[in-house]
This record gives sequence, C-alpha cells and structure tokens, in this order.
Amino acid sequence: MDNNQQNNELSNLENLKDQQLETFRVDHKGTKLTTNQGVRVSNTDDSLKAGERGPTLMEDFHFREKMTHFDHERIPERVVHARGFGAHGYFQVYEPMTEFTKATFLQDPSVKTPVFVRFSTVVGSRGSADTVRDVRGFATKFYTEDGNYDLVANNIPIFFIQDAIKFPDVVHAIKPEPHNEIPQASAAHDTFWDFVVSNTETAHMIMWLLSDRGIPRSFRMMEGFGVNTFRFVNEQGKARFVKFHWKPLLGVHSLTWDEAQKLAGKDPDFLRRDLWEAINMGEYPEFELGVQLIEEDEEFKFDFDILDATKFWPEEQVPVKIIGKMTLNKNQDNFFAETEQVAFHPGHVVPGIDFSNDPLLQGRLFSYTDTQLLRLGGPNFHEIPINCPIASINNNQRDGFHRMTIDKGAVSYSPNSLRNNSPQPASDKEHGYTHYAEKVEGQKIRKRSDSFNDHYRQATLFWNSMSPAEKKHIIKAFHFEVGKVQDKQIKQRVVEMFNNVDSQLAIQIAEGIGVNPPANQGETGVTTSSPAVSQENTVKQAKTRKVAILIENGFNFNEVTQVMTGLSAVGVHADLISKNLGMITSVESQKLEANKSYATSGAIMYDALYIPGGKRSIDLLMTHKEAKDFINDAFVHAKPIGATNEGVDLLGSSEAQRTLLADLESGAQIFTDMGIVTVRNETDLSAFQQEFINAIALHRHWLRENQDGKMSG
Repeated sequence: MDNNQQNNELSNLENLKDQQLETFRVDHKGTKLTTNQGVRVSNTDDSLKAGERGPTLMEDFHFREKMTHFDHERIPERVVHARGFGAHGYFQVYEPMTEFTKATFLQDPSVKTPVFVRFSTVVGSRGSADTVRDVRGFATKFYTEDGNYDLVANNIPIFFIQDAIKFPDVVHAIKPEPHNEIPQASAAHDTFWDFVVSNTETAHMIMWLLSDRGIPRSFRMMEGFGVNTFRFVNEQGKARFVKFHWKPLLGVHSLTWDEAQKLAGKDPDFLRRDLWEAINMGEYPEFELGVQLIEEDEEFKFDFDILDATKFWPEEQVPVKIIGKMTLNKNQDNFFAETEQVAFHPGHVVPGIDFSNDPLLQGRLFSYTDTQLLRLGGPNFHEIPINCPIASINNNQRDGFHRMTIDKGAVSYSPNSLRNNSPQPASDKEHGYTHYAEKVEGQKIRKRSDSFNDHYRQATLFWNSMSPAEKKHIIKAFHFEVGKVQDKQIKQRVVEMFNNVDSQLAIQIAEGIGVNPPANQGETGVTTSSPAVSQENTVKQAKTRKVAILIENGFNFNEVTQVMTGLSAVGVHADLISKNLGMITSVESQKLEANKSYATSGAIMYDALYIPGGKRSIDLLMTHKEAKDFINDAFVHAKPIGATNEGVDLLGSSEAQRTLLADLESGAQIFTDMGIVTVRNETDLSAFQQEFINAIALHRHWLRENQDGKMSG
C-alpha cells in the first residue's frame, strides 16, 4: 500500500462505521408490505377465517409470522445498566501518544476514529426514570483500524467493592427486594444499607453516590471515569499504569433532589430527550479524553493502593493529561438495533492498552462476555452491525446461533497446511496483540492485600473537598436514603460507620433519621482536600442552557424579543410558556406562539426563568397558581431568575420576595443578588441581558438555600 492510499483510508476512517451501518439500514417509505420471505401481503388488518365470524385458520402464514415475531421481539434486559441511550460520534487525539502507548488510534491528530457511546443508569429496569439517584454508565466503543476498543466507564471514578467476586452481592442488595420487587431504581431500602454497613469498603462510593454526582443535569454535563487501573504500553515495551477520564466541555452540573423526583413523574425521559434534542439541534456534546499516568516504579509511593477500585487518584497528586476530544454528532437510527444490542466489554482492547491486577477489573474481564452470550443469544453477537469492527475479522470460529458470515472452504482449524496456515497469527510489528510481560508469582490464596484495608481516608478527603452546599445535599441524601430503611439497627450502624468518615457528618445524619448520634468522635486524620472533585470548581457557561419565559396576552413584545435575541446570541434556548398553547398577543398587538403550557412543562425542565413586563400579562399571571408555582420552584431550586418592568411585581409576590425587598421600590438601576436579576422603568435591556446571562452561566445560586432556612437541596 503506497502512502497516498494509506492517507486516503485514514482520512476516511470517520465514515467507515457509518458506511458499514448504511448497508444494514432500510427505509420502508413508499414500499409494499411483505412477509419476511418477501411475499407481498394484501391485508394485515384481518386474520384468515372460515367465514366472516368463523374461527381463524392455522394456514394463515402471515398471521403466524407476524405474531410469532412480535412474541419474540424482546431480549433479556441487562442485569445492570438496563436503561440506556446511545449516540454516534468521533474521537481525535490532540498529539501523538507514542511515548506512552502504541495504540494506533492515539497517534495521528488528523484521524477521526468513529465511536458509539451508551449512557445508562445502573440499578433500574429499562422502564425506570432517567433522573433517579444512581451511578451513570458512560461506555464508549472506538471502532479503530486495529479492532474495537471499549472504554467502559462510569460517571463516578470509584466503585462499591474491591473484588469482583462481591459484584453479585452488591447488585442483589441494591436491586428491588426479591419478596415484593420494591423499590424500583432506588438504593433507599434495607437490603442495600445492610450490605453497606456489612461491607465498609463501600464508604467512599456512598459519599460520591449521595453527592450531586448521583443526579446529573445532563449526559452532556457528566464526567466519565474508567474506574479500573489499566496499562499503557509503548513500542519499546515500556508500561505505565493509566486511568481514563472524560471531561465534558460544558462542565459538570447536577439537578437538585427535588427536581430529580419531580422529573421522574413529569418527564421520565428527561436525560435521553436532552441528549437527542441537543444533537438534532447541532449542539454536539464534546468530551475531552484525559489520562492519569503512574510509572511502574512509583506503584507503591502513594498512601492508597493504585489497584484498589474504591480509591481514586487525586488530580492534585497525579495530574490529568488531556490527550484528545470526542464529539457526538449523530443520533441512533433505531434504538433496539443500536443502543439495546450494543455489547461493551472492558476486555475489548487494542495493542498498546493492557490490564492491571486490579481484582475488580480481573473479574469484569470474565463477566461481560458471559452476560452477552445469554442476552444476545449466543457467541455471534460481534456480527450484529453496531458491534462489528471496521477492521476485518479472520479466524476459525464457526457456526452458532445467528451466524451471518458465510465462511468458504474446508479448513477451520489451526495450524493447517491446506491453506498455508491461514489465517496466520500477526507479529507485533503487524499489530498483533502481545500481552505485557508482567512477572507474576505467589501462592494460591483467597485473601485481600492489606493495602486495601483503608476504607475511610479517601471518603474523608471527598467530604473535605465539598463546598458547603454540596455537603448540605449529601446530608439530605442520607436523610432520604437511610430514612427509608425500616430496621433501626441498620440505621444506627450507618451512623457509626460514617462517624469514621467525619463525626459532624455522622451527627447530622443521626439527627435526620431518628437514631442516636455516635458515642465517640471518629477520626481519620485526613485534613486535606481535592478541589478537582467539587462541582463548584467546574466549567461554568451559559451555552446550551434552557430558559422558560412566562407570558400571557398583553405581554411586552419589545422586552421578550430583546431578551430572546440576546440569549440566542450566546447559545441559550428559550421556550414561551402560557396557560394555553397557541398564539399570544402582545400589548403592541404583535403575536408570538406559546410552544409550552404549564401542563406540558415545569420549572424543573429549565435552567433559568424570565418574566417580561406588560401589565395585562402580569395581571393575568397573578391569577394563575401554576405561574406562581413555576416561579417558586425556580427559586427554591436556586436557578437564575430575571424580570423586567412589571414582571418584577409578579416576582415580588413569590418566594423570591425575600431576596427582592431592597429592589421593590428601586428605579431603573439593575438589581442582581443571588441569581435574581431585575430592572424597572427601562426599555433598553442590553445591560440586563448581560447580567442575566452571567447568572445563567453560574448554573445555581446556592446562597439562597440559607434564606430563612426554608430551601431544600
């Protein structure tokens, strides 16, 4: 192959997966209805009967085929990560990673490697809500020229357990209790917390799960972590330990617990809808890939075991090196064919990426293939289009359920002479996978390393790293989760367990769940923090945020159009919300369409709220309980709220009046405090717009939670 041909193939790599999938796509528009055998069907509304009112005849092959296929349309859902949503995209490395790994897709910045990503929740069934408190999966399949590489990540950098042999136990404990199948998609029940207090290695993960990380605002605003420790191996055979990170360019942001609960009823598809709409609008989610690297001779220099999956590597100690960016730019064409049938596996690696002795990872290397065999009906799930690599497949595997490949010839074994030993093993120079030659020796033993025995120090580090608002939310999460537990002894043991993390945390947990505070003060001795894990330190910007605008007949057209234009200029979307859908007439007799109503929306679906002036509009809104509920929800959830001219009066009749007391009699000067932005007696809203956009960029204004102690997290 000459250089020009090779360059052309590499430049086309981004499109290869799409071209491969295109051969399987079918658009039935304008076609005639047929059976699966290609026979045209004249009637699909009535079964074949012996007379109009007679029995159905078994010879009705169309009825039998149609019903049989329907009866078999469902496949077993995943035991965990059952509810997911996927999207296509591509990845580009920023600079060659030759020094660290020989993985081909991490070498050439001009190459766009196609990817498919599946976001998911862990605990709930396929029909559960998107916004439940849970760990989120973040699995990425890279279709590289050397074969598929799967980065099977979560949105939390650690896990509940240290050894995979306990995975069935933690899943059994957190799933609905078997005697009554209650509760769905929730850890707030006895069996899970019994497991927690019986397995103190869970302490660190519980802190992350009950933090705001457990209820992300959007898949687009969610970090991803490889969790386990892997190895990078370069051409010279030098290895380094590596952990993988996805960093969203929009920053890491979350819902409040009250929003998450309400959204589960109002829009259980909130996160998947958000991703679908963003991609359809061309606002492609972007994530930078980062790696943390530790030299092999530095494996034991830390105060934690780097192979312990209940520990993260603090970025202040092991910096994250940003090496590339992933862009998700295409929605799936068919949910079942792509998202439901995609099969990920942490053991799907390419030359240059290898494993460590992390005992959680070692067990995962068995489990994933095993579960796909049942779920996808046999050993040929790699031939399902979404799972097919763009690299060619050549081996002596044959037959099995749903085999698609028609293998020619008599030879299906190795070695062989009839076909000159084809297909032949590839050398290292030919990109044949060579396992890292790690020296391993020891006695067979069922025992955990003593270096895994520290269950609390990093949990304390995480607690120390939280802002006051984040700490408050964690405490309230404990109150909800453990408050649902019926066994008082388990509740008390939770308090005693987390006294080992922080005594004040334990005291505040006890206050909310009706048990005794700890008798003695626990102490880990950890006084340091890791600012990188606090969402208060994330990227903050207004781009792609959503603003609700409340209007009724008699609204001020000039104000609304000014603000909508200003928001649109910075990539913020606005919906016009009224009691009824349809055209709304302004005081200037111009019309705008209310595209959402109170019945079809809620403040929980938006990042901010704006109330324009117009006396008649405000007078009508004053009579609408739903409008005041909309404002009050936005206020108690610490969201930015803007109001202009008469709109300030409506705001002043809500919960926000506590913040607005100083402004109610003010003149044209812009008032801004704790995310509330108002102006009176002003027609030019340029300055107001900028203040409001600045408030939107901050996401939340948590100082409001301290107002009279009335707000909830």
